[in-house]
Amino acid sequence: MQKILIIMDLNISYCSDKYQYTMGKSFYDNGMKDKRAVFNLFYRKAPDTNNWAVVCGVREVLKMVEGLGKADESFFEQFLPGEEYAEVRKYFATMKFTGNIYAMREGEIAFPKQPIITIEGPIIEAQVLETPMLCIMNHQMAVATKASRVTRSTYKPVSEFGSRRAHGPWAAIYGGKAAYIGGCQNSSNIVSGAEFGFPSSGTMAHSYVTSFGATVKGEYEAFDKYIKTHKNEVLVLLVDTYDTLRCGLKNAIKAFKANGIDDSYPYGYGIRLDSGDLTYLSIHAREMLDNAGMKNCKIFATNALDEYLITELERQGCKVDSYGVGDAIATSKHNPCFGNVYKLVQVDDMPVLKRSEESSKLINPGFQITYRIIRNNKFKVDVTCLRGDTLSQAIENHGEITLRDENDRLKSTTFPAGKYEYRILQPQVMKDGKVILEDIPIQEKRQYYLDNLAHLDDTEKRLINPHYYKCDISDDLYDLKERLITNIVREIEEFENE
Repeated sequence: MQKILIIMDLNISYCSDKYQYTMGKSFYDNGMKDKRAVFNLFYRKAPDTNNWAVVCGVREVLKMVEGLGKADESFFEQFLPGEEYAEVRKYFATMKFTGNIYAMREGEIAFPKQPIITIEGPIIEAQVLETPMLCIMNHQMAVATKASRVTRSTYKPVSEFGSRRAHGPWAAIYGGKAAYIGGCQNSSNIVSGAEFGFPSSGTMAHSYVTSFGATVKGEYEAFDKYIKTHKNEVLVLLVDTYDTLRCGLKNAIKAFKANGIDDSYPYGYGIRLDSGDLTYLSIHAREMLDNAGMKNCKIFATNALDEYLITELERQGCKVDSYGVGDAIATSKHNPCFGNVYKLVQVDDMPVLKRSEESSKLINPGFQITYRIIRNNKFKVDVTCLRGDTLSQAIENHGEITLRDENDRLKSTTFPAGKYEYRILQPQVMKDGKVILEDIPIQEKRQYYLDNLAHLDDTEKRLINPHYYKCDISDDLYDLKERLITNIVREIEEFENE
């Protein structure tokens, strides 16, 4: 079956900032282009008072990386003109990524400062990946994390209906994918569903109802004609075009009965509420439907919903069976800009860090790996180590481990040997420029997220004031960071006193 992803003609490998390539020229001219660099993509703070986020976008990142080296030299001449750039333009035109990538799986739950993606390779190749990689990951993780919050506000199904509010077709298509991985049942976007292999869904618009005339009789005719043209599939009628309870619902019941649609209909049927007091209307609609013998008729609700409104509707005892959520998910409305960053942490064998004026921007140096410690089928703690350091070896040998709080070294937790399990969060997904990750169906990615969610404590899944999951770093990583900071501070003081 032919894919119809309408935007793939654009090579997003070059959806970049100019300074990635001007820095690249300096690496090239100064003989640094082949230095081995390690970059980490991570975020510092989760949105909406969470302390975790849902990983999404790795599939597109790998495709983006594979696209390097496929631009004509004339493309680079448009933003790197002049004879002084002639040699490096030729280099960029054929430059492919030849390094290694380690990444969390799509559907993984990630915590602040953990490497979500680690790039290891020639510095000139790794540097130019920054902008397109952040563009992909920030968008998809914002949507997936928001979808997680919305779907955690109810035990009922949630559909993503936000394409018309998304920030362009690219965002709508990949937003549908991210929302599905983040817990939504489906998306209204047909390209998203077709490309990624999950169901798209939809009902009808008010324009369909009014196309039969702005009359109560026209509303009935719209319902009747719709049912007749959509037999043998799910039937959902929009009942609030004129008056939900006084005519819309009554016309829906009448049209269903006239066409033999009742609780024996095997494909499912229902009504949609898109305005008004959804608690009041759903309670009365449920009563009217039950009295008409339509106890299996579902009530679907839309209308600018988000996790806070759904939580309140549920608290008030609404009779809604499933929800459709638009811009709150598609634009991650409360926090539309996700905070992933891309930082250099090592050059050749030399760990580096950014200290900054703000303590929150201090990063962990070195080539890192994160382990998730699991006991009694629950996630207990994550610890980020330097690859191959003392704690890393102890974990992989199932030895006794002691984890210390980075902010209070007097606080520690010990896991006896053989009394825990672990998971490596960043397996290798690309080796020497070749993708080695076997992509899996999106349904498995969604289920992986749901399984991860089940391993968290309920207190860590609260939408408001959640309990913060414990994340540590190894003693070796802590000591390395402290040593680098101490050296920098000493050098700054000596520089000031010169």
